[in-house]
Amino acid sequence: MKPRDYEIARKLKTRLSEIAAIVDFKVFGSMARGEDDEFSDMDVFVEVECLDKELEKKIYHAAWEMGLEYLVFISPLIFTRHEVEDSPLRISPIVKNIAEEGISV
Repeated sequence: MKPRDYEIARKLKTRLSEIAAIVDFKVFGSMARGEDDEFSDMDVFVEVECLDKELEKKIYHAAWEMGLEYLVFISPLIFTRHEVEDSPLRISPIVKNIAEEGISV
């Protein structure tokens, strides 16, 4: 992952920590693998303690603002701790992929 991208992700995590109880935050996808190009988005996995529609909107809005600021499209994937640990989602390919290739921020 490029240093600039890591810094953007770190700043986003800091901003999100002001509005939500962040359990885990990782960059995954092409940026995490170092396969991104000028048109790639930044895929971020955001695990929160609890989630409602209002918080979900705030997270997407913060990601949108940060993306505008740094000229990168940020695509958040948001799950709760319960979904990741105790639901069928825990064995889904996307969660396994994020656990394997995701870069913790």
